[in-house]
Amino acid sequence: MFGRIREDIQCVFERDPAARNTFEVLTTYPGLHAVVLHRFTHALWTHHLKWLARLLSNLGRWVTGIEIHPGAQIGRRFFIDHGMGVVIGETAEIGDDCTLYHGVTLGGTTWQKGKRHPTLANDVVVGAGAKVLGPITLAEGVRVGSNAVVVKDVPAGATVVGIPGRVVTKVESGGEPGPEDERRKAFAARIGFDAYGTTQDMPDPVANAINCMLDHIHAMDQQMETMCHSLKTLGMEEEVELPDLGACEISARDLKQADEFAASAESAEEPDKSEKS
Repeated sequence: MFGRIREDIQCVFERDPAARNTFEVLTTYPGLHAVVLHRFTHALWTHHLKWLARLLSNLGRWVTGIEIHPGAQIGRRFFIDHGMGVVIGETAEIGDDCTLYHGVTLGGTTWQKGKRHPTLANDVVVGAGAKVLGPITLAEGVRVGSNAVVVKDVPAGATVVGIPGRVVTKVESGGEPGPEDERRKAFAARIGFDAYGTTQDMPDPVANAINCMLDHIHAMDQQMETMCHSLKTLGMEEEVELPDLGACEISARDLKQADEFAASAESAEEPDKSEKS
């Protein structure tokens, strides 16, 4: 048991740059307190001292703000960062080297007895406010984005975001983007769109939708060039120069003009309202 506690302390230094020394971690980290207490209450639970285990667990919840049912099975080097509002249900199973942030719920979706809480494999990270619900499995290396709601199994190495949770892909660490990624990036730069790079490090369904729009615009651009070339071969030499798309930025002067326009529009509407009344 003391070996497990030493591992729990060491993993705090590995995953929290704010940790300065062992005394500070032992005295000021509620996530560590909750995990250490759970290891004791889980031992009581497995030895059929269930009322005492629940009582101590409830006291731990009151002190730390973290609720871990004594029946939950938790692996080695488990870290709860900040911790307030974390709830882990009775039949939850958590592997080694997992990390949860504040507000995470590993909950159930049924009142029936039996396995009703999630299973987290090794090296799973669940972001702040995320809800993982039901007897589902998050395979090894899964990342769950903040405030996501996960209700289905997630394959190994995947990232889940959104409500309901959706699996999104990203360029692997150290990997090279494919030709489709390079084409999208080049076309986005050509039209003055500079937010494409967010999808490489922070996968997002919105960014994926933008990528689909870029693909569609690129296809339309190619088709338009083909049509213009065909018209030239038929003897139509007239060309229409398209203006460049400048940076789509809104200056302070533009905002001021917009406010003045809105104020003038409101003042023009007021006499009409008085006449109708």
